[in-house]
Amino acid sequence: MVQSVAWIVSLVFMLLIAVVFLFVAMNSTKRKEYEVVKKKWYKARTFYGITLVVLMLVVTIYTLRELPYNQPVYAKGEEPTIVDVEALQFGYKLSAREFKAGETIEFHVTSSDVNHGFGIYDEDMNLIAQTQAMPEYTNKVFITFDHPGTYKILCLEYCGLGHHVMVDEITVTN
Repeated sequence: MVQSVAWIVSLVFMLLIAVVFLFVAMNSTKRKEYEVVKKKWYKARTFYGITLVVLMLVVTIYTLRELPYNQPVYAKGEEPTIVDVEALQFGYKLSAREFKAGETIEFHVTSSDVNHGFGIYDEDMNLIAQTQAMPEYTNKVFITFDHPGTYKILCLEYCGLGHHVMVDEITVTN
């Protein structure tokens, strides 16, 4: 549905640009007194410029108001379990590997050597959360495991010859 709307809006804007281009091209052969045109459009460009800036500001605020996307909303008095994760060639050091279903986890992910990926997969190997593990920087991933089971952690960034063995597991119980 969203893709269809985006496609239609894109087509409308492309058509509008084509119509404006054709209008300008067809009217470019007509000679007019330049001073009259200049006076008229100097007044109009202020209005159009301010309108464009305000419109773009509104669109920017509207589209970015949800950032950061993965920040959780905790129940009153509930604090997340913080898990420190250090990625290194070719594995992960996690401060905890066992959690309870319904528990909110906040992973603090960093790397000690090169860039790595940190992807959490459910038992059907569906990616449910991911971030980058970067040296000298900590990314946060918030997740609440709804179902008990064994979740895999895979590296999503090629990090060297042993990249394919960079796999770890998390266990979630009732």
